[in-house]
Amino acid sequence: MKKLGFGLMRLPTLDPKDQKSIDMKEMCRMVDIFLERGFTYFDTAWMYHDHQSEIAIREALVKRHPRDAFTLTTKLPTMMLKEEGDQERIFEEQRKKCGVAYFDYYLLHNMNSRVLETVERLDCFGFQRKLLEEGKIRHIGFSFHDKADVLDKLLTDHPEVEFVQLQLNYLDWDSERVQSRLCYETAVRHGKKVIVMEPVKGGALAKLPAEAEALLKAADPDASVASWAVRFAASLPEVHVVLSGMSNMAQMEDNTGFMGDFKPLTEDERAMLMKCADIINNYTAVPCTACRYCVEGCPMGIEIPALFTLYNAHMKAKLLRSWSDPSKEQYQEFIKTHAKASDCVACRQCEGACPQHLEVVNALKDVAAAFEN
Repeated sequence: MKKLGFGLMRLPTLDPKDQKSIDMKEMCRMVDIFLERGFTYFDTAWMYHDHQSEIAIREALVKRHPRDAFTLTTKLPTMMLKEEGDQERIFEEQRKKCGVAYFDYYLLHNMNSRVLETVERLDCFGFQRKLLEEGKIRHIGFSFHDKADVLDKLLTDHPEVEFVQLQLNYLDWDSERVQSRLCYETAVRHGKKVIVMEPVKGGALAKLPAEAEALLKAADPDASVASWAVRFAASLPEVHVVLSGMSNMAQMEDNTGFMGDFKPLTEDERAMLMKCADIINNYTAVPCTACRYCVEGCPMGIEIPALFTLYNAHMKAKLLRSWSDPSKEQYQEFIKTHAKASDCVACRQCEGACPQHLEVVNALKDVAAAFEN
């Protein structure tokens, strides 16, 4: 199997403000190109695109292509499990939404120390094994967002797990908060294959500060900025597949182009990307990937990722002492129809849901101070 996977978290939409408005015509074209070029791995989840991603892949892929022509992955939303019977109900609904008799890969979603009590109480690993025995899934694993020591304990306690899905990119490689390198090394030490999510960090590594982009363009003027991030992840020897959340045909053309004839990074190229990471970190106030996990349960309906995008733009302009900073006006326009940062009631459900372990409440206070005073 080729190393590029189609992540279905950031599909093309007819209205960027409406996650449900998936552009099915464009998605079908992208699915067809992906398969035609020899790529087969598709990754969706229960809550992606406001619970519509699994339905979209049924219409664009499952109904239009033979079942043996693709590999389909989805995930059990551990953060939404409350009581006995929830996982059985959700799994059967997922099969119906996706239109399949079985899933090739089935993950426990967003494993971290906060959900372990629920996972153990409901025996989610046992549920996976049962589905495996019944032929309803082919491979078991989990996606992970926590520190390496938590991962080590999970893999020690559950050696039956076949693979781990990790956030891994050159910006987070040596991050103390995300610990991409340490988590990768932990999975390898346990003999597990790695599936990579967020190789471009929610698009943050597709558009870089000018001095970082200049380094990449000097090395290869024809390569896209994003291609370096995907190749960084794919070059690691125990990486099985790298997921890319492609949102338009241009991204699909680019990714399937350089990954169709994949060339691993050289040591000099890896060192160059580490220099880029240092540059990027100087410009990023809030390292949000816009996964939107924080939005779903927000009692005030705050569009947290959108506010962080504006705040990051504002702080970058401030750092560069730019004469032009439209972010303040954009914020005022945005809050005419959306909640303000200061509407936050500090319930902190967002922090429990955040895969990046951000201090969201404090960051929203910073946003309010920058834009509302």
